[in-house]
Amino acid sequence: MGKIIKDTIHANGIDIGIYMQDFENEFISLTDIARYKSDDPTAVIQNWMRNRDVIEFLGLWERLHNSDFNPLEFEGVKKQSGANAFTMSPKKWIEATDAIGIVSKAGRYGGTYATAILLCLSQLGFLRSFSYIL
Repeated sequence: MGKIIKDTIHANGIDIGIYMQDFENEFISLTDIARYKSDDPTAVIQNWMRNRDVIEFLGLWERLHNSDFNPLEFEGVKKQSGANAFTMSPKKWIEATDAIGIVSKAGRYGGTYATAILLCLSQLGFLRSFSYIL
């Protein structure tokens, strides 16, 4: 594993961390973005991940970019998504589906990160429900 490079972008008066291990795999901090809306960014991210549109988009992205993605587990998650009793966290998503588009880390660079490509697509309107975080 290579050295982690950290950079920061500034948007709407907040600092958003960008992390990369090489120049092909760049991740942007969802935790920093969610912190803009709430003192509890974990809750904001978990509420965002409860949405059926979000789950479907994440599943589509993973199918296109992750050969190890678990489509059977994804179908089970997708069927439950959107229900009042449904809960989802980045860690549960990663463990259930072998996802690579979202990373959840503890420690020095702790937080939840999404690939920059995933975030850019969502901001271009492919995932409208993400815009409420911003």
